Amino acid sequence: MSDLSTRTSLKRDAINRQIRSVDFPEKNLAKVSEYYGDNVFDPMRSDLITAEVKKILKDVSLGTKYLEREHAEIVAKAVTEWAISRGATHFCHWFQPLTGASAEKHDAFLSFKDGLPVDKFNASQLMQGEPDASSFPNGGTRSTFEARGYTSWDMTSPLFLVEGVNGKTLCVPTAFVSYHGDALDIKTPLLRSVESINTHTTKFLNLIGEKSTSVMATCGAEQEYFLVDKLFYFSRPDLVMTGRTLFGKSSAKHQQLDDHYFGAIPERVKSFMDELNFELHRLGIPAKTQHNEVAPGQYEIAPIFEDVNISADHNQLMMAIIKNVANRHDLVALLHEKPFAGINGSGKHVNWSLSDNLGTNLLEPGKEPHANHRFLAIVAIICEAVKRSAPSLRMAISGHGNDHRLGANEAPPSIISVYLGDTIQKIFESIMNNQTFTPDIDNSLDMGANQLAGLLKDNSDRNRTSPFAFTGNKFEFRAVGSSQAIGFPLTILNGAVASVLKESNKILEKEISGGKGIEEALFDLSKKWIISSKQTVFNGDNYSDDWVQEAKSRGLPNLRTTSDALDILGSKKEVNFLEDMGIYSPIELEMRQNVLVERYNTCREIEFETLLGLVFEHVIPSAVNYKEVLSTLILNEREIGMEPLVETEILADISDVLSSLYSSAKSLKKEIEGLNHDDPSEVSKVIANDLMGISEEIADHCNSIEGFVPDSLWTLPKYFDLLFIK
Repeated sequence: MSDLSTRTSLKRDAINRQIRSVDFPEKNLAKVSEYYGDNVFDPMRSDLITAEVKKILKDVSLGTKYLEREHAEIVAKAVTEWAISRGATHFCHWFQPLTGASAEKHDAFLSFKDGLPVDKFNASQLMQGEPDASSFPNGGTRSTFEARGYTSWDMTSPLFLVEGVNGKTLCVPTAFVSYHGDALDIKTPLLRSVESINTHTTKFLNLIGEKSTSVMATCGAEQEYFLVDKLFYFSRPDLVMTGRTLFGKSSAKHQQLDDHYFGAIPERVKSFMDELNFELHRLGIPAKTQHNEVAPGQYEIAPIFEDVNISADHNQLMMAIIKNVANRHDLVALLHEKPFAGINGSGKHVNWSLSDNLGTNLLEPGKEPHANHRFLAIVAIICEAVKRSAPSLRMAISGHGNDHRLGANEAPPSIISVYLGDTIQKIFESIMNNQTFTPDIDNSLDMGANQLAGLLKDNSDRNRTSPFAFTGNKFEFRAVGSSQAIGFPLTILNGAVASVLKESNKILEKEISGGKGIEEALFDLSKKWIISSKQTVFNGDNYSDDWVQEAKSRGLPNLRTTSDALDILGSKKEVNFLEDMGIYSPIELEMRQNVLVERYNTCREIEFETLLGLVFEHVIPSAVNYKEVLSTLILNEREIGMEPLVETEILADISDVLSSLYSSAKSLKKEIEGLNHDDPSEVSKVIANDLMGISEEIADHCNSIEGFVPDSLWTLPKYFDLLFIK
């Protein structure tokens, strides 16, 4: 079959796909609220567990008691009955190793008693598992023969059922540690940070006279993604191997008209979203908002706020379910931060706040934020935490994919700053200058049309260019990448804030015990941190070149690449707060640096090898074929006495580009072969500073050739096919 008929066939089949129609009995017969969480087992809501045991389990989750085996047996028996009644045949410990994805090993409920088959799932199987620790990333801290690792049941995250086409599996959320107890996962340090933020925020509230007994960090993580037709996806080896197109000439129209953002959702995509929401809701994932994003073929889904640990688990599940449901609709979901050059990439805005056991959002400013001393003190503490830990926060959102977004005029830059909005900024300035703040009396908007409902202005506008922005009653960490596990940046953020809270508590204790009133002590504390962190606060355009220069003059770090950012993990000065707060041990920090550096290097080398393969297997052959066509035309025209000026000029141009492409490809190949893998950190710097530049040159040459070669001779799906055919 010719290339022309192959590509024409792909387009025809993709355009003519039937929209998947799925019959959801539960969805058709009930409201979402009636089937929400149907695939979730929460011991605290189970009729199979007594109130007495529920009270014990709650105390265990709060850290005031240890779980006794007899109580674990009760939970195990109840969840077995529940899962098997719903058709489950297997169970697994579901955990998050340092791959960035989740992991699971399935075991059947099948066992034998007195020679007869029985369904069995006991306390030991619930509480502890033993996967092969040496087969997961460990940063060189374990040898191959040191294989033992443990998974431990996380009692704060609900058990759930995952449905396959022909069966169901009970999943037990767990932590994953080595034989010596070192965290080999994302969840364990996150749980430590949760405990730290709880301890120090609760103490802060108690010091100022509030009756809270616990505080939790909460999170709602927006998830952006692209959808492409499965036919085109598997015809682009770079998408399959790396998650992004390594080259591609931009289509004439992409996002310039801003007509895709919040536009009508395509019918096929809406069908996918309907099924996605159904699956998420049955797993107790509170999906709330969905819409078209800025770039063609790009979409977003956002959940309601939850406890950060559960939110992190749910985001991992959400990414997997997005991919699975897309596949059923003959689509492929791309979670890479930059699947297509020249248009917006994808992020994961992590909305973060603090809430006490009484339901109070500690970042809610109230009607008079200037008089809300607790709120102002907490915001000032967070600003100080971001100032101190900016390098670590930048490190936490680093990755080969996110390097294509940060600072690319579509996402926050690699400079970590805080946006507070006009109102809070003015209040802070008045505190710094010992002035009285006078609020605006009228915050209504006059739109000049009485038919419209009245609008009230918020305390702040939104600054979509800021990496860490206050957005009304929460902070939005906008720089997290779309493919990242949010547990890691949440851990660093929790630890940074908890560290400043701990120091603030010592100051408050001293001031209050010395006779200072609570409001005065909070005011002085706020002023201290406002002055200390003022260089980190920036309400302007983070995309501008002027800000890069201003940030430098303010002394703010600008870690442009993942290679630069990961050096932070090796700096005792920068990560000492994580050790002090008991969130990471020195060996765990070293492990993460080694794992993340190795991951960066490996992912980039896969990209380079894939790029070279495409160049030699697709781009150069297409260019050579077109040169042959041109040469034949030139000879034929000259034989009949014509001078083919245009054909000759095109042939010369494409020959020049082809020569440059071949030279750059050879250079990249040689550089790859010369890498010294004995020093991974040095390799990462060579990749970031040298090899990435060569690969981008190659991409530019490929794009130029794509612009020359006729569609019939180009063997790869183009951006038009990938972005617009749904």
